Amino acid sequence: METTSLAGSVVQWGVFLLLSVGLALATWLKVRSARAASGNSGKDVYLAGGGLSWLYVAGAITLTNLSTEQLVGMNGNQMLLLAWWEICGFFGLLILAFVFVPIYYRYGCTTVTELLERRYGGGSIRTFISGLFLFGNVVIYLPAAVYAGGLFLKPLFGLDIPLIWYAAFLAVASAVYTITGGLRAVAVADTFSGIGFLGMSLLVVFLALQAVDFDLVTGVPPERLSMLGGPGSPIPWPTLLTGMVFIQIFYWSTNQNITQKAMAAPNVREARKGVLVAAAVRILIVPVIVVVPGVVAYQLFGDIGDATYGRMVAAVLPPWLSGAFAAIMAAAIVSHTSATVNSTVALWSMDFHEPFIGKVSNHWRLGAVVSVVITVTTIALVPVFEGADSIINLLQQLNGLFSMPVLSAFVVGLLFRGVAPGAAIAGVLWGFLLYATYTFWWHPAQLVTMHYIHFMVIVLGTSVCAALGFNRWILGRSSQFTGFSRVHDSPTA
Repeated sequence: METTSLAGSVVQWGVFLLLSVGLALATWLKVRSARAASGNSGKDVYLAGGGLSWLYVAGAITLTNLSTEQLVGMNGNQMLLLAWWEICGFFGLLILAFVFVPIYYRYGCTTVTELLERRYGGGSIRTFISGLFLFGNVVIYLPAAVYAGGLFLKPLFGLDIPLIWYAAFLAVASAVYTITGGLRAVAVADTFSGIGFLGMSLLVVFLALQAVDFDLVTGVPPERLSMLGGPGSPIPWPTLLTGMVFIQIFYWSTNQNITQKAMAAPNVREARKGVLVAAAVRILIVPVIVVVPGVVAYQLFGDIGDATYGRMVAAVLPPWLSGAFAAIMAAAIVSHTSATVNSTVALWSMDFHEPFIGKVSNHWRLGAVVSVVITVTTIALVPVFEGADSIINLLQQLNGLFSMPVLSAFVVGLLFRGVAPGAAIAGVLWGFLLYATYTFWWHPAQLVTMHYIHFMVIVLGTSVCAALGFNRWILGRSSQFTGFSRVHDSPTA
């Protein structure tokens, strides 16, 4: 028995290492000539020189979003209801394709915050929002990504190694991709690993269903199978008509980590094509892979939370195939994390270093230094997430601290004229404090029992009102509602 187990482990590690090296080599061969021919500008490093075809735009968007936070976190809830996050993401991508992509290209943006500076006619709002994005990426999203990745890989390999070592491996590998190839390497790695990632994830769904004779119902409580969430569920069904809409607009259309990939195509047509392909993947494939294995695991193992997906994969895949899946998953985690690192470096370089420290002569060199700092910080913060009951629910709630307040700045900037940058900042601060008060005081004390997704609508609406009110009554400036009629005017409008 020990010999078989040892042989299986050797095969698993062998396949894992072979595929990991193969994916890295394929990415390097694809991007090496482009890296040699590229310059040192921000556009070369952070937007791949504007040369990504629709295929790589689609791959980068898909894998930047879809990684272990979704597979581990959503399957960890062990209910079909969580699929709504991905189903609604389809509509968020349509808004990105048809509303925001043309705007970003019209203004020639490298970062989403650049659009805010151009619309408000002042840089303070750009700096402020960029600071929020940087804080969110470094303190929340990057540590959560590598933590979730380690949480998945640890039971798959079955080694008695602290989880933080798995997370550290993923963080370091992600930094290497960012440092050596910029966004182009990230996008190519996303696409290569994404094809295998989606294929293997669908295989896990099939093998999981086969393990229960394709009976997804027996032994599972009705509330875990329902797509209409009740008041106490993670997604009560009325929230699909309120805050969920605005969450998707923020995430897909104003979030640097996602929109940066859509801005890296040569033109609007190519970018839109890539976004629409990503939307098709989102609606046709993703909802199934993020919930079905979790429900099956409930039948087999009971309620085991975020350990669900790793245990499910270890149970249904033979050793050689689990090694292949581990390699694909590790590549996907690395691609996802490196995409976020690249976006974070772009925000620092374009929005902080150049305006306040000095012009950057070589963005490759600066990106390498910043990537190292980010990686060390990410690893140090991993233990903070180890006590979370549900990584995906925690992320969604923390996301509310930034999402609606930041979205209010875009709403005001795009739909109104004559609003000062300081007024927009006041609106964002109001929304941040309101949501923080709700999350950490009112809701725990049952002073406000409204679901956090519903409450996000209140945060967005009052943040917009706070910005307009501050602009009128504190700054003494009048604003005018223009809708989208002036969005395509001169960028200095």
